[in-house]
Formats: sequence, C-alpha cells, structure tokens
Amino acid sequence: MNILRSYYQLCKPNVVFVMLITALVGSLLASKTLAPVSVIVLAMIGIALCASSAAAINQIIDRKVDAKMDRTEMRPIPQGEISPLNASVFAFILGALGTIILVLYVNTLTATLTLASLIGYAFIYTVFLKRATPQNIVIGGLAGAAPPLLGWTAVTNSIDPNSLLLVLIIFIWTPPHFWALAIHRKDDYEKENIPMLPVTHGIQFTKFQIILYTIILILVSLLPFVVLMSGVFYLISACVLGGIFLYYAIRLYFDKKNETAFQTFVYSIYYIFLIFTALLIDHYLL
Repeated sequence: MNILRSYYQLCKPNVVFVMLITALVGSLLASKTLAPVSVIVLAMIGIALCASSAAAINQIIDRKVDAKMDRTEMRPIPQGEISPLNASVFAFILGALGTIILVLYVNTLTATLTLASLIGYAFIYTVFLKRATPQNIVIGGLAGAAPPLLGWTAVTNSIDPNSLLLVLIIFIWTPPHFWALAIHRKDDYEKENIPMLPVTHGIQFTKFQIILYTIILILVSLLPFVVLMSGVFYLISACVLGGIFLYYAIRLYFDKKNETAFQTFVYSIYYIFLIFTALLIDHYLL
C-alpha cells in the first residue's frame, strides 16, 4: 500500500484535481445541452492521465533540487520510495495511455493539445524556463492554463473564442497564485539558485506584481459576462471573489513578516475553484 501511495503522490493529485475541475467546467460550458457523459468521462480520464504524467516527469527532472528544498524533500523520489527509472516508466505509461484514450475515444484535436500541454509543462517549463528567467511562471503558465480548453474541445472538436477566455483567466491567475507561494518559500528557491521573482527582484517588488496581476485578473474575469457567455450571478461572484483576492494581495503587500503569503496562496486555490463553479452554476441554473 505504501508503494501505491508513493506512485499516487508522484502524480501531484491535488494539482491534477484542480486542473480536472476546470477541464470539466470547460466541457460542460461548451454546449447548452449536456454532452454525452461517456465522452466527458473518457476525456477527463485521458486529461488526468496526461497531467499526472507531466507531474511525474517534473519530479523526475527536479529530483535533486526537490531533495534539498523543504517544500519538496518528502516527495517519493527524494525519499527513495521510487527510483527515477521506475518513475520514468510510470510517467511514459500514463502519458501514452492518456493520449491513446483521447485519440481513440474523444478526438485528435484534444489529444494534440493535451500532449502539447504535457510537453510544455514537463519539459519546456521544467527543463528550460524554470531556471532561465524570473518570468518562468508567466511564460510557462500557458501549459497549466489549457485544461478548460481541453474540456471544451473534447465536446466540440473545435477551438471557440469563449474557451480561450477560460484559458486567459487561469493564465492571468497563475502568477499571483504561484508568486505568493514563492514568497513563502523564498529561501528554498534562493538556496537552489532558481530565479523566481522574489529571489531576482525582491519580495516587495513581487508583492507589487501580485497586486497588479490580481487587478488584471479581476478585469479579465469580467469578460465572460461582457461577451454574454455568463449572466449576473457569475458577474457578482467574479467581483466578490476577485475583491477578496485583491484584499489578500494588499494585506500581503503591507505585511512586513510575509505571514500572509501562504494565506494568499491558499485563497488563490479556492478562488480558481469557486470562479469556475460560479460559471457552471450560472450556465445551468440561471
């Protein structure tokens, strides 16, 4: 059972769960009527397998750094619970199986976009961007923003402008979400010479960027209402949720001890879950 738990943790289940929620919402928003349940279920399985593969590859590549950082030292590979070779085989099987399911039972477009996201996060971000620039999260965030688009294309087999609005929300959300964590774990990144924004430009500058991105996020989150994709319930929800996010960002800016950083990070997770839930409620119930 311990080894099964280790492989489960290798998939970063909490991260994949949030991604799946946004992908599911994307699939449900794609049509006014409920799409075939079998298609949605198979799409979620395929996307989940590929996302889990990307998470495992990320941990394989970063295993030496993970072993030296407090946040990641308990991961399965640094702890010696899974060898890099076994993890690699596991990641390959997950990625291949997920891609095959999407190609055979969903559509080629979704499979292609999902595979591109896998490569973007697991290799382009982890191998290059993460260590190349303090804008790593901004640039690399596109791969992590893809799930609602994948859910949408699974149902429609096409890329719709409205689906790209969902991608844009996650894309803008990612920097303030992760920079709050980076402030909380600044010492870890600094020790390993990883150029996260708090390390390269300082904590106060990063806090200011969090406020700016949060303001942009609030504006972007209103676009579904502006283009008549959603109604008043979503508009009110987006304003309230965005206002709370901005409250945390401002508190963090004036927090000299940075104790609000982790609270901001945690709220940001609730934010993305709740705003997509609001989109879904607005779509079906109102």
